[in-house]
Amino acid sequence: MSRMRVGFVMDPIETINPKKDSTLALMLEAQSRGWEILYLTLNDIEIKNDSAYGKITSIDVNNKSETWFEVKQESFDVLSSLDIIFMRKDPPFNIQYVISTYILEKAEKEGVLVLNKPSALRNANEKVFASNFPQCCPPSIFTRSKKSILDFLEKHNKIVLKPIDKMGGESVFIISKNDPNTIVIIEEVTKKETVYIVAQLYLSDIEISGDKRIILINGVPIQNGIARFPQGVDHRGNMAVGSKVVGFELTERDLWICSQIKNELKSQGLFFVGIDVIGNYITEINVTSPTGLNEIKQTSGIDVSQTVLDSAKVIYDGHIKERENR
Repeated sequence: MSRMRVGFVMDPIETINPKKDSTLALMLEAQSRGWEILYLTLNDIEIKNDSAYGKITSIDVNNKSETWFEVKQESFDVLSSLDIIFMRKDPPFNIQYVISTYILEKAEKEGVLVLNKPSALRNANEKVFASNFPQCCPPSIFTRSKKSILDFLEKHNKIVLKPIDKMGGESVFIISKNDPNTIVIIEEVTKKETVYIVAQLYLSDIEISGDKRIILINGVPIQNGIARFPQGVDHRGNMAVGSKVVGFELTERDLWICSQIKNELKSQGLFFVGIDVIGNYITEINVTSPTGLNEIKQTSGIDVSQTVLDSAKVIYDGHIKERENR
């Protein structure tokens, strides 16, 4: 059997934090299996003569803190020369990201297995997608109307405002009724009513049980997750801003939430997903580049990277059989 060739489309590898980066964790696991690791950025992929191509860089990876990768060889080739491509580019989710999914969709049509499915990445905005499961979500609105946000605040007294296209807690605000900064915050987040945002009821459970990250692989939840607790005066439960991380075992409610979204994730081709849960509610469904693999391993001993690649290989084998039977 030929050696598996696995591509990772991501941000520039020299910019990552190797101690925390989940994509590097996947690369290390793939390399341990003898798979060939190929690295690409958005600058490296294109459509040429109606086929998807890329500057494909073969690399070796390690877990050293200073030099965590070594370039072996570069080539310009069709993306369909790869067996699997993991799309792991971080937000912002902008038009450039959308265009990259068109290129990857072309590669998908030419035979390569792309995870997550490019069309699903376009359709499942990480903030908006959760609204498909209202039974699992806190009161929320998606709007750019100042009046709608003020009415929502009047009803719920304390709310969270989030941009729809960012990550890591960037530009997330909490406002309470009668906060003198309310108007200026709304104007800033909505860019004076020109940009859609999400407003959600503030969930005080974050102070008790944290902002929980749960990983689902092909719709199946990993039994342990991580809870992120805001630190100091910072209200955000994001690892990117220094939240405290504690491991936990999924509760009955967590498993119920996962059961509610499982079929939709699988039907859309959302293979690797990280959901954020505060108290009894799901607040986000992260599909672009879910993180937390290293932290789950550190707190529970579960190596999620192994599960990801085991499941990906099963899907790939089925993908090949389906192509052979056409």
